[in-house]
Amino acid sequence: MPGIFRIADGVEMTPELLWEYIKKNDAEVANHYKPLQDAYNTDYEIFHLPDKPAWKPDNRIAVNFAKYIVDTLNGFFIGIPIKVDADEDAISDYVNYLDQYNDQDDNNAELSKTCLIFGRGYEMYFVDEDGEIGITYLDPMEAFMIYDESILQRPRYFVRTYKDTHNIIHGSMSDGQVIRYFDINPSLKFREGEDKVHGFDGVPAVEYVANAERQGIFEPVLSMVNAYNKAISEKANDVDYFADAYMKILGAKLESEDLQHIRENRIVNFDGVGDGNLIVEFMQKPSADATQENLIERLERLIFQISMVANINDENFGAATGIALKYKLQSMSNLAKTLERKFTSGMNRRYKLIFSNPVSGMKEDDWTLLDYKFTRNFPANELEESQIAGNLSGITSHETQLKVLSIVDDVQAELDKIKEEQDEEGYQTDYPTNRTVVTEDVQLLEETAAATEQGTGNR
Repeated sequence: MPGIFRIADGVEMTPELLWEYIKKNDAEVANHYKPLQDAYNTDYEIFHLPDKPAWKPDNRIAVNFAKYIVDTLNGFFIGIPIKVDADEDAISDYVNYLDQYNDQDDNNAELSKTCLIFGRGYEMYFVDEDGEIGITYLDPMEAFMIYDESILQRPRYFVRTYKDTHNIIHGSMSDGQVIRYFDINPSLKFREGEDKVHGFDGVPAVEYVANAERQGIFEPVLSMVNAYNKAISEKANDVDYFADAYMKILGAKLESEDLQHIRENRIVNFDGVGDGNLIVEFMQKPSADATQENLIERLERLIFQISMVANINDENFGAATGIALKYKLQSMSNLAKTLERKFTSGMNRRYKLIFSNPVSGMKEDDWTLLDYKFTRNFPANELEESQIAGNLSGITSHETQLKVLSIVDDVQAELDKIKEEQDEEGYQTDYPTNRTVVTEDVQLLEETAAATEQGTGNR
């Protein structure tokens, strides 16, 4: 499990100390994060095993369960973009502009994927050349956070590193006030005179985590994925063994040209051999097909069971509907709820930092007015949903009815449209309606009727 870097209060971050933190993170990258990235990119252990002798089949097959698990859960959790809203129009409008300016729907999806692969991911904030607040995501292969030693784990420093084309390491270190830039060639040195005030009230970065343990979603099943790849590769080797089986001929002496004829024409014909001792057959290994199939099926079942991600391509999965489908997706839904809580915590820190910068034009406490809506990407049965919504008529409000329908993205907007359509249709008929909109003609008629009634009363 990856560690958390800490620094004691009052300790000054010197170039030598920062270099020690970077080397510790490099060790984490090599021993922990690189294998996870390789697995997602289909670079598995099977491809790095020693080569077999040239005369033996040596198939290397990898089934990328890691990518399937990550992409399936990520699509289920955040395939429908997060909606951020506020009661105050000014706050809501700015957040919508900020998210659109930074392509935040895509950033959120990539950040979530990074968390699922590595168990953690980072988001960094800055003011760009146009004077707008920028948001970008980073993975733990290129950045890390240093916290204080308190139980609150307050961020103290955020460090980002990268290599240029000459293999020289460059980077930046941000604290609660400034950004400092450095180079490593071969020792670490801060660049003099390039410190920059970032304008945020705190370290301008946030760490997002998939869970408290900061564990990647497929990390617990990676050993089983490697075993599966080895088993299916050996099964392919056995197929090659059978295809290239040796022919055994007992009771007949063949010349070289006879062997050549048999190999080319695939015909065996021996004349005059009648003593009953002639045997012509292929030499085959004992078959372990049933054992291999049982192992492969069990590994596949355990991979999805332990990772808690549904195998939505299973032939029995598509037949489930309604509550049965909910049960099949229950484990994955539980994972998504954990992700939602962790993501909500990260987004709170995101907007708290952004609103603290005067560039945003927001009050520092405006982030508390934001509301986040996460929508699970369940397979939709629109017929079933419409039946449920119809059955709720007269029992619940129209708003609750519409929430049942997955085809309705914005319930309030849909209610407004329904009201507009009812008003337009209502005034196209001569029959009385319960509309409250009053035109000038209707108002004139009402005033005339009131005057007439008053005159009658006076008499």
